[in-house]
Amino acid sequence: MSENLLILHGGGPTAVINASLYGSVMEALKHKEIGTVYGAVGGTAGLLAKRFVDFSKVPASQLELLKQTPASAIGTSRTHLQEDDYLKMVSILKKHHIRYVLLNGGNGTMDTCGKLYRAARSEDIRVIGIPKTVDNDIAITDHCPGYGSAARFLAQTTAEIVQDVRSMPIHVCIIEAMGRNAGWITAASALARQKGQKGPDRIYLPEFSFDEEAFLADTQNLFTKHGCAVIVASEGLKKADGSPIVPPILQRGRDTYFGDVGAYLAELVIKKLGIKARSEKPGILGRASVLCQSPVDRDEAVLAGKMACKAALEGRTGIMIGFERLETSPYSIRVIEIPVEEVMMHERPMPKEFISEEGLGVTDRFIEWCRPLIGGDLLDFAWFGD
Repeated sequence: MSENLLILHGGGPTAVINASLYGSVMEALKHKEIGTVYGAVGGTAGLLAKRFVDFSKVPASQLELLKQTPASAIGTSRTHLQEDDYLKMVSILKKHHIRYVLLNGGNGTMDTCGKLYRAARSEDIRVIGIPKTVDNDIAITDHCPGYGSAARFLAQTTAEIVQDVRSMPIHVCIIEAMGRNAGWITAASALARQKGQKGPDRIYLPEFSFDEEAFLADTQNLFTKHGCAVIVASEGLKKADGSPIVPPILQRGRDTYFGDVGAYLAELVIKKLGIKARSEKPGILGRASVLCQSPVDRDEAVLAGKMACKAALEGRTGIMIGFERLETSPYSIRVIEIPVEEVMMHERPMPKEFISEEGLGVTDRFIEWCRPLIGGDLLDFAWFGD
């Protein structure tokens, strides 16, 4: 009897998560030893509910659309799993003759991947992780599929906002960037400074403690000098004591919801400095925009999905596919296999060598590292002002 393969998504989607799905499905369909290629509809919750899509019945034209489809075409989830859920999963996998399981996601999903691997190894069910996160905070791998597109979106968006603010210099604009506790996306706003174009005046990363008084003094100086300012701030900014700069607004079960950092900082500028200010929060637009999808990111996502499938068929299990950078110019990487237990819930912050000494920007080393991932130059603009 042929053995089946299952692919599932976990956590927040990206602009290229479906490209990894495409890579895995197309590779799996080549192999006669695989009977049915399933997708779990709704992540781990879909697996536990036995909600599957059979990709062998999906028209080729629809599969090709995966490379340009944002979010997750098979759904995803952030289901809080209990220990016995993993035993239930193994039972379901056995019942459906699924021998190969590919989990595509970020830190939480890699934790799930590792736990499922432990629960399933005595049954010879092979479990492989495919990295996915706009936050780029998975350990060991040079970068993650999803990040390059999110970085491109924020860099392009920042460049456009800077152009707008410069053309009518009357206020302070705060751009809030995603990324949780790591500043990778926030830092990418620095790529707006290309070909002599202006970029953000300040970049506030979560790797540095936020000092409210210093922020207000610096913002006042920027406004006095230029009549305007563009500041990019991470959603994960924290005070020196480790608490978020914005108080929680709702507690529901395990989840705590906080107010918007950008709105909070803009309100501070208005109230404390008497300066007109506004906040911009692209939010999930930054992870859903196919218009800003990086071709490098897309191709590497396809590659990661493909190599995960190959690894499972070749007998590997308990690993995550990763990338090792060989060169930055010209850019090249190679695929590596990382024991999943080395990346389970291990957040990777921005390294010190990528952050400017004062903590309000990034170094040239970061720019060089990040630039290839966004897949080409941003749009250039005309400017005839000072």
